[in-house]
Amino acid sequence: MNEDQLKSKFIELIEANQGILHKVAHMYCSDTEEKSDIVQDILVQLWTAFPKFRGDSKVSSWIYRIALNTAINRIRKVSKKSKTQKLDITHFNLQDDNEYNEKEQLKQLVQKAVSRLNKAEKALIILYMNDYQYNEISEIIGITQSNVGVKINRIKKKLKIIINRLQNGI
Repeated sequence: MNEDQLKSKFIELIEANQGILHKVAHMYCSDTEEKSDIVQDILVQLWTAFPKFRGDSKVSSWIYRIALNTAINRIRKVSKKSKTQKLDITHFNLQDDNEYNEKEQLKQLVQKAVSRLNKAEKALIILYMNDYQYNEISEIIGITQSNVGVKINRIKKKLKIIINRLQNGI
């Protein structure tokens, strides 16, 4: 495959799977500029790894694996440099006068709860919430399918506790 064909195929794959990049970036940071930086870092890592992609797994699984690893590594680097907390839109009181606002608040509550999980738990629950099967999650994360099930059940219980605490202002 020549350089132009490689670029064309890569662009096609990214366009078809761009939602993955944004979901991962959104789950690991709240700042718009930082999300953009994470997406760029993920794209660089994907481009670097693309010529070696053999197609042994689904493209989306391969993209998720690289995106999660890149986001986690970036967060580690950033957290070593700075311990400041950024304001998130969930810190503000929003109107809830219609169903849309209620759904948005629930979505933000779940996102805030997920943000309190550790990096490995976030990776698992993001994949689960995006309808990946246990065997696919197992392949992406590198643990057994039964371990995926156990961990997801534990994460669900933990999220329920976190959401209850958030709703009660704890």
